[in-house]
Amino acid sequence: MNESLINPFTLSHPTAVQTSFFAGALFARFDATGRFIAAARLNGPAEIWDLETRAPIRWLDGHVKSITSIDWSRNSRYLLTSSKDWNVLVWDLASTCDPPQRHNSIRFDAPVVSSSFHPNNSQIILVLLATGEAYVCDLRKQHKSRVELDEDESNGQGPCGSSPITTARFDPTGKNIFVGTAAGYLLVFNTRTKTMIARHKISGAGAMKGLEFTKSGRRLVTNSSDRTLRQFILPTYSPLPTDAELQHHTYPPFLDVELEPTHRFNDPINKTAWHAMSYSPDGDWLAGGSADPSGHKIYIWDISNDGQLASALDGGREPLVYLHWHPAKSSLASTTNQGSILIWHHPNPERWGAFAGGFEEVDENVQYEEREDEFDIEDEAVLHERKMKAEEEEVDIDTVVTGAEAAVLGGKGAQSDNKGGATTPVGNGISHFMDTDKLGSVGLGDDLIDVETAWAEEDPDGDTPGGWKMKVIMEDEAADYY
Repeated sequence: MNESLINPFTLSHPTAVQTSFFAGALFARFDATGRFIAAARLNGPAEIWDLETRAPIRWLDGHVKSITSIDWSRNSRYLLTSSKDWNVLVWDLASTCDPPQRHNSIRFDAPVVSSSFHPNNSQIILVLLATGEAYVCDLRKQHKSRVELDEDESNGQGPCGSSPITTARFDPTGKNIFVGTAAGYLLVFNTRTKTMIARHKISGAGAMKGLEFTKSGRRLVTNSSDRTLRQFILPTYSPLPTDAELQHHTYPPFLDVELEPTHRFNDPINKTAWHAMSYSPDGDWLAGGSADPSGHKIYIWDISNDGQLASALDGGREPLVYLHWHPAKSSLASTTNQGSILIWHHPNPERWGAFAGGFEEVDENVQYEEREDEFDIEDEAVLHERKMKAEEEEVDIDTVVTGAEAAVLGGKGAQSDNKGGATTPVGNGISHFMDTDKLGSVGLGDDLIDVETAWAEEDPDGDTPGGWKMKVIMEDEAADYY
């Protein structure tokens, strides 16, 4: 049954395994469409699987050691793989040759822990090395560079005892880079200027192990060595430095405060660590993959209900390694230490009443009570006159209804939880958001936002919706294109 037809406004959480297949995968990630899934294998290759046919369609063989991370470009044309063999490779899935040739290759002097594409341009890549160094690699001709994110040099305040970087991610807008350190700090760098604009101490967290954002970027969840997931509502940061300030090495004061989590998630019984976490597309659910060596366990919390534990999923005896939420629906992909990929879904019972709005489904026979005027015949002239009067009513298209008035008209009123919309000023003219994913773009002026967006979109990468086709190769079948 079509889930969007049954309830197009509600996204629940997965509850059962829909299918599983053996891909020899360390981890797997959905693409932006949710139809394909990329699987990274232990011995170096990567595979693209078609979830409709449950079959591999492309084979990417370029690494000589195990892959450490995998990422899709925004419209799924390019795939990014990093490995312990010190290389980061970019694959163009629009290539017609089989096997595909490397589109770009970046080599470092140490094993690569992770790499990711910029959300708006796949030619800008964030790379984290096993030595605790993070680099922004720009492959565009006009901006070709490899810049290290340095805490000591970027803030213009001299050495401050920086510690190794253990995790690094672009935020969903691509304007900022968030990195976690072994000392329990969360550092924020501007992507365009590579300068540090904020430093946050996470009290009691220990070494940072992972970061995950909601789709809008308003909320962040961290995974740390104390076996606790922490969710934060991110603040807005100081205005970006101007070209004159960069030239004279003077920078606006950056935010240096301790962040307080809105929620803490852990396993109160087994006290296990976490391998991975992932938000649902609407940000209302958070899934955490347990590092329990005795089973495949996924915990799901309802963020819209004050972070209450909604479900604990059991995927069998093969321990979990990684999980990723589908970009559009109630589905999860989790991998086991034996290389299997489990696809979780939310099964819905058939509801035939969804196809006929005038009918109501009942669980048992009930006595039907006929209304007094249910079968009264009304004069057609009266019906026609009523219809004409309704059409003659004037519609006000000039009055602009504000957000507050719309809330009153909608009967929703003001809210004070994660769905709210207020801000509380903090020092240096910086304000913390008291809402999560329901607000629009605020904080920076339109001119500054345009500068960041224009910089990232210079020299486009060709990854446009509908502007390319993937060559699909099936065993014992002719090639096809999607």
